[in-house]
Amino acid sequence: MFVPRVSLPEHMPTLEGQWFVFDDRQNVLLIDGEVPVGLEPPVAVPQPHLLGLDDGRPVRTGLARIDDDGGMELPDGAAWISMREAFGAMSDIDWAMAGRGAQVLVWDRDHQFCSRCGTATDPHPIDRSRVCPSCRLMAFPRLSPAVIMLVERDGEDGPEVLLAWGRQFPGRFFSALAGFVEPGESLEECVIREVREETGIEVDDVRYFGSQPWPFPHSLMIGFNARYVSGDITIQEEEIVEAGWYPADALPPVPRGGMSIAGWLIEDWLRRVGDDSLG
Repeated sequence: MFVPRVSLPEHMPTLEGQWFVFDDRQNVLLIDGEVPVGLEPPVAVPQPHLLGLDDGRPVRTGLARIDDDGGMELPDGAAWISMREAFGAMSDIDWAMAGRGAQVLVWDRDHQFCSRCGTATDPHPIDRSRVCPSCRLMAFPRLSPAVIMLVERDGEDGPEVLLAWGRQFPGRFFSALAGFVEPGESLEECVIREVREETGIEVDDVRYFGSQPWPFPHSLMIGFNARYVSGDITIQEEEIVEAGWYPADALPPVPRGGMSIAGWLIEDWLRRVGDDSLG
């Protein structure tokens, strides 16, 4: 069982553990296709961070040090791999831990100085935070909550879902709608607002589906199902290229399962409507 910690218990013996090491482009280091294990990091890591204990063994992360020539010496069998490529190349547990490490490193990099008074910050000895020694402002790891929702309706020929091609996708690729939560807004209110803003559709019956930490760079994706109430599709052109209602047997290119909660939502809907094409 993994237990998050920022420091080791007193008098804990020195034990080997996993090292999730990243470069400055957020690629993770694998050796012979595995997360390296050892007493020390596989490459120079100036300021390692303890993520926690996994079955009593330390799990650490760190940003690799680039040498004066702009590179670094790697152990035999070592290779950098992007977090997206790492999905499927490492276990689900390791991928989730790598995502945790990546987010810790982004937070640490971005909070070296106090955002209130500009003083250099210090790591807190107990909490996952950086503290300003001047004004005492504490900076905890940033987490950006975002909702992602699959809107359903009963079409003339059977069940349909609302899918959109967002401008963030370079090719024609559709997914569930999503958006970030505003201050003072509940998750359910955010679902209703984002669907209305992006497509002009009104929904209700907003039901929680599940959540997923999303380390690109530091989001928490919170999934929902919702039911169509009224309206015709009018896309928000700044965000959406194309949107439409699709039956299970005529879906456009979409995520199906895989690494993201968008794929999980779509896969769940296909199972519920009895589509055999899921495989």
